[in-house]
Amino acid sequence: RSCGLVTVVALGSCCERARRVARRAGAMAAGYQYRPGAGGGGPGMQEPNFLWGVFQRVDKDRSGVISDSELQQALSNGTWTPFNPATVRSILSMFDRENKGGVNFNEFTGVWKYISDWQNVFRTYDRDNSGMIDKNELKQALTGFGYRLSDQFYDILVRKFDRQGRGQIAFDDFIQCCVVLQRLTDLFRRYDTDQDGWIQVSYEQYLSMVFSIV
Repeated sequence: RSCGLVTVVALGSCCERARRVARRAGAMAAGYQYRPGAGGGGPGMQEPNFLWGVFQRVDKDRSGVISDSELQQALSNGTWTPFNPATVRSILSMFDRENKGGVNFNEFTGVWKYISDWQNVFRTYDRDNSGMIDKNELKQALTGFGYRLSDQFYDILVRKFDRQGRGQIAFDDFIQCCVVLQRLTDLFRRYDTDQDGWIQVSYEQYLSMVFSIV
């Protein structure tokens, strides 16, 4: 009898390609520095003067730091609904290097590029240009990232991240879905020391893994 132990099998492939994709996804927030002309957003939209103008408009209280509420108000998910606050908090936590509760201008340039890159990914897999990602499009996207997941698990993902009850996922929720998957994958790999796609953890370790994400 295995008291207090939880055995977990990876739902996705543990192939090296999937691990490389997960590492690249995790690096998106770690090393961004401003580079003229780099990233998405169209010509001129990565230039310092343009970004400074955006920063000043978003920084409503003129504190020099953009808070989660200020960033949420400035972002659009294409559905005329408020941007997912969990997504906003996740993004800010990646770039707020001093734990000040927001991002300064230098950090904001990374936030801008991060969101622009995700926007490009979203548009790539939004095959019907509906502004939403359905189950099949989500499957194509995550398969392209290296994940190998069952149809039943995709049903779970859509139910979890479809905040509007339409059977589809909006842009902000798509980011959150991918970020959560990446973080869970990283946590799983810490325990999967022999890289066989299985781990055995105590109940408390399992809870710690879950609560570090939710």
